[in-house]
Amino acid sequence: MTNTLALPAPTARPLLAAGALGGPLFLAVGIVGGLSREGFDFTRNALSQLSLGELGWIQQAAFLLTGALLLAGAVGLRRALPGSTWAPRLVGVFGVSFVLDGFFAADPGAGFPVGAPEERVTELSGHGTVHLAGGTVGFLALCAAFLVLARHLDRRWALASRVVTAVVLVGFAASGVTVLAFTLAAALGLGWLSAVAIRLRA
Repeated sequence: MTNTLALPAPTARPLLAAGALGGPLFLAVGIVGGLSREGFDFTRNALSQLSLGELGWIQQAAFLLTGALLLAGAVGLRRALPGSTWAPRLVGVFGVSFVLDGFFAADPGAGFPVGAPEERVTELSGHGTVHLAGGTVGFLALCAAFLVLARHLDRRWALASRVVTAVVLVGFAASGVTVLAFTLAAALGLGWLSAVAIRLRA
């Protein structure tokens, strides 16, 4: 295990800060949107569905801005951890998935937006398929990045990174039972990426 918690290169620090901001920004926009938009239910609807409807442009913008911040964070990781090749690449894939999902919206369903079928989505449209594929690949890349980053963290942080990976994967597996499990797993993954970026920056 390599401990690289020395001060990163000066050019890495603002990029790591940008990467740390991405997750909280996306979650904040999603929570406000979920609480304020009619028909949205956190136990039935994914945050991605906030890209639909009249105010959907707000969540779409959040996807794109978050993706840009995560890509900046990936560059920061590359500069802060010159011995790591895969961690920055995997976080970069995660960032690209947000940009992709900003252009390809999820399908309506589970009562959102208002007037959508009450049933959960069973047949995906073309843009819904791209959205789901992008999100799936992105979060799997993030989990892989956590395992790689664990090699560059001290023992406690490395253990926590592996535990977070397991919890996120369990949450995704449970999303077939309740979408809230997916939302919480995604929030945990985004939060842990921010924590690691702040840790490396400090």
